[in-house]
Amino acid sequence: METQPPGAVLKRERVREVILELVESRSPGDAIPSERALCARLGVSRPTLRAAVDDLVASGVLIREHGRGMFVAPEKITQELVSDRHTLTAPPATGTWSSRLLEFATVQAGARVGRKLRLSPAADMVYVARLRLVDGAPMAIEHLHIPASIVPGLTAEELESGDLYDHLREHHQIRVREAVQAIEPTVVTEAEAELLDVPALSPALLFDRLTTDTEGRPVEYVHSLYRGDRYRIVSRLTLGPDPGTAVPPARDGHHPGIPPGDLTHRDPITSSTTGDVQTER
Repeated sequence: METQPPGAVLKRERVREVILELVESRSPGDAIPSERALCARLGVSRPTLRAAVDDLVASGVLIREHGRGMFVAPEKITQELVSDRHTLTAPPATGTWSSRLLEFATVQAGARVGRKLRLSPAADMVYVARLRLVDGAPMAIEHLHIPASIVPGLTAEELESGDLYDHLREHHQIRVREAVQAIEPTVVTEAEAELLDVPALSPALLFDRLTTDTEGRPVEYVHSLYRGDRYRIVSRLTLGPDPGTAVPPARDGHHPGIPPGDLTHRDPITSSTTGDVQTER
């Protein structure tokens, strides 16, 4: 497994965030600047820029058309796993989890991540890239963004051993409460493949999560890439109410993996999930 040069992961991350900011300011089908223009604007090499673009093309954010340029992809269909009325529980994933630090730096939040964390674009945040291992084998690449103001004195060593949420609670009196997480299929780039010890363009799962504390403040934004050949999500669905439970009003729409019309009785669906928990940090 190759070791990434210092700053390489952070540089790709910053390029990715700038391109996502451009995408989010446009509509599906709109063009974005050429690779040449973006390289000049960001002050990065063509290979670095292309790696970020390839990643976003693979994950369905951008469309590249030969001879025409790059365009914002059509919007994705979004389906909630469970409604707000029900509790989504997440048992711990299997195996013994550990981390290897790839990058650790204090940088400006930037426009896109700043919005997620409710920070000024110029505000400091702690950026961390970690390789997550299970029983010693690489499983995921994790990119964490944490407001610097809530973790004064946070060290790289604390992120390689122990639990981040335990650290927030014990040292900063911050208790996480809930998170909103999206999961999408994608493929790995050459740089990601080297870290995960898989062939380039191997299937992967992309996780995007925003965590808030008991006061509703964003305390962590994370996006992670998990090996598709070693990781899966299993959901347990309850397709009807417990005896004596009142049935809530019906809603239009459907549930993951269940075609519309299959649940004509309109009973509520509850769910528990085994998979990306990351509480053993």
